[in-house]
Amino acid sequence: MSHERDLDYDAWLQETPLRGLACPPPLRALVVFGSPSEPVLETAAAEWTRAVQAAFGERPVRLQPSLDAYPDAPFVAMGLVPELPLGLRELAAKALEAAVSDDAYAIVSTGGNIAVVAHTPAGLLYGAFHLIRRLRLGQPLHEPCVSSPHNALRMLDHWDNADGTIERGYAGQSLFYRGGQIDFDERRVADYARLLASIGINAIAINNVNVHPIETRFLTEAYLPGIARLADIFRRYGIRLFLSINFASPVDLGDLPTADPLDARVEAWWRAAADRIYRHIPDFGGFLVKADSEFRPGPFTYGRDHKDGANMLARALAPHGGLVIWRAFVYNCLMDWRDRRSDRARAAYDHFVPLDGLFLDNVLIQIKHGPIDFQVREPVSPLFGGLRSTNVMLELQITQEYTGQQRDVCYLAPMWKQVLDFDTHARGEGSTVAEIARGALFGRPHGGMAGVANVGDSPNWTGHSLAQANLYAFGRLAWDPSLDPAEIAREWAQLTYGDEADVVRTVEAILMASWPAYEAYTAPLGVGFMVNPGHHDGPNPEGYEYSKWGTYHYADWRGIGVDRTMATGTGFTGQYHEPVRSLYEHLETCPDELLLFFHHVPYTHALHSGKTVIQHIYDTHFDGVEAVAWMIEAWRRLAGRIDPVRFERVLARLLDQYDRAVEWRDVINTYFYRKCGIPDDRGRLIYP
Repeated sequence: MSHERDLDYDAWLQETPLRGLACPPPLRALVVFGSPSEPVLETAAAEWTRAVQAAFGERPVRLQPSLDAYPDAPFVAMGLVPELPLGLRELAAKALEAAVSDDAYAIVSTGGNIAVVAHTPAGLLYGAFHLIRRLRLGQPLHEPCVSSPHNALRMLDHWDNADGTIERGYAGQSLFYRGGQIDFDERRVADYARLLASIGINAIAINNVNVHPIETRFLTEAYLPGIARLADIFRRYGIRLFLSINFASPVDLGDLPTADPLDARVEAWWRAAADRIYRHIPDFGGFLVKADSEFRPGPFTYGRDHKDGANMLARALAPHGGLVIWRAFVYNCLMDWRDRRSDRARAAYDHFVPLDGLFLDNVLIQIKHGPIDFQVREPVSPLFGGLRSTNVMLELQITQEYTGQQRDVCYLAPMWKQVLDFDTHARGEGSTVAEIARGALFGRPHGGMAGVANVGDSPNWTGHSLAQANLYAFGRLAWDPSLDPAEIAREWAQLTYGDEADVVRTVEAILMASWPAYEAYTAPLGVGFMVNPGHHDGPNPEGYEYSKWGTYHYADWRGIGVDRTMATGTGFTGQYHEPVRSLYEHLETCPDELLLFFHHVPYTHALHSGKTVIQHIYDTHFDGVEAVAWMIEAWRRLAGRIDPVRFERVLARLLDQYDRAVEWRDVINTYFYRKCGIPDDRGRLIYP
C-alpha cells in the first residue's frame, strides 16, 4: 500500500482537510525572520506551510521580512529573537525571559497576528509543531504560551541491526539497514524525523546496544559516509545522531591487542575514532554503551570498573562536545536459582553507587525505570536517588517486549507517569524521578529520558496502529512530565482519527483501559518473567524459573514471591530512602500491586483489598479477558466512523489479543491451581 493511501503512515500528523472551516486571515501569509540558509528554520517554515495547505487547500504566501515595518497583510511570523523587528523582539524576549532551555519557544499575539519565537532554530521548529497541533485540535491559535522542555536530552534508542532485523522489534525491518549495509529510503527517514520532531525528540541512537561485528565497523571510513547521510536528514529536524559502540572495538577491529581503558594506546585509539566521526558528523551526539552486561565486553575484562571505561570514552569525546551514555543494565546473568540471597534487582545499585561522583561531567548513567527489565509492573529503580553526584537519565521501553509485543494494545503512558511522579525522598519529599532524571534535584549538568524505539518499516510504523500512541506519549512526557496520560491519549486520538467526539472518547477509553487489562491477564502482583524464554512472548510460568538469568518467582505448593526484605531476604528494600524503604519492607504497608516483588507469602495471605492472593490471581485473569472483550465491542461501534483500512487493521489486532488473553488466563490460573490446590471461590472453569 502506498504511503499516500495509508492514513496510518501520517500517524498524528494527519493532512486531511479541516471540513467546514475557512482559512483564518493570519494563516494566509508567513514571514520568517532568520537566515534562509538555516536548515532547521526552513524546516519549521515548510512544516507550517504544509499543514495550512493540507487543512485549507491554501498555501500561505511567503512574505519578505523587514526589520523596519510589519507587512500590511495579517500574517504568522516565525523568527529568532535577535532577527525580529524591534517591537516584536522586545515582546519575544520578555516572553522567553524565564525559559531555561535553548529549545524553548513562545507563541505571542501582536496586533491580531501570530508569532512563533525562539532563541534557536530548534525552538522555532518545536513552536511550529505546537501551532500545528493547536490547528488540528481546534484550539485558539492566538492564545499566548511559553513552553520549555523539562529534559535537555529527549532520545530514542534504536535496537536495529545491520542485517535489517530489530532486536525486540515488532513492526517490520529496520528503517536504516539492509543486508549488512546502510541502506535507507531518504523520504521515509525524513518522514520519521518529522514525526519525532513534532513531539520534541532531539536525539537518536541508530543501532543496537548489542553491537555485532558489522556495526562495530560503523566507526570506520567504510561506513561513516552512509551514517553521515542519515545524520544530515535528522539534522534538518533538530535531531542529533548517536552510535552504540562495542567497547572491545580496538581489539575486534584488529588494531590493538587490548581494550584496557587505562592503556594509553586504547585512549589514543578512541580519540582518533572520535576525531574521525566528527569530521563526517560535526554535531555527532556521542556514544551509547552497553558494557559488562549479558556477555557484552567491558572494562571488567581488564580488572577495571565502569568509571574507568566511561571516563576514557568521555575524554575522547569531550573536545567535540560529545556525551557518553553508559547503561546501568549490569547484573550477574549466571545466577544459581537455589541461592535465595542473590538478587538481580540489587545489581545496578550495587555496581554504580560506590562510583558516585567519579564519572566525568559528559557521562550519563542511563537507568531502566525498574530494577529488573521493563516488566508490566516493577518498583522504580532505587538507583534514582542513589546516585547524587552523577548525571543520570531515565530509560523506558516504548517497544512492548514484555507488554504485548505490539500485538496487544498496551498504552504505557500511565505506567511511565507513575515512574516519573515516584517520590524517592532522596532529598526529602518531592524528590521525584522526573526531577532526578532532568538533573535538577542534585544540580547536575546533564539529564534526560531515552525510550527504546517501537518503529520499523511497517506501513503504519508500529505494527499495531494503536501502538503509535506510545511513541507519541513518550515524546510528550519527555517534554513535559506533568502532562496527564488521559489527556495525551485524547490528544493523540483526535490528531490521528479526527475530531468526532465519540471516536475520540472511545479510543481514549480503550487506551486507558489497556495497561490495567494487560497486567490483569498476565503477571500478578509484581511477579514478572512468566514468559517463553528467548522471544518473551506468551505465557510460560516457569520459562525462566530455573534459569541463569535471575528472574525467579519461587512459586511452590505453599506460596509465591521473592523475599527482598532486609529482615529475612536479599536486602533490596534497603537500597531505598525512607519512608519508601519501610513501605516496601513490611507486609502491612507494601502495596498490593508489588507484594510478590518484595515478599514471599502463602496463597491464603489476605491483600489490602480483602482477597486472598490466589483468589486475586483467579479474578484478575478472568477480569483481564473481559476487559479485552469490552475493547473489541467498543471498537466495533466505531465502524463507519473510521476509514475501513485502519478500522479493520485494529479490529484484527484486538481479536488476536482476545485469544492471547484467554491463553494467558488459562495457563496462569491452571498453573497456580495445580500448585496450591485451592479452588476458585466463584467456581469458574480452571483446567486441572
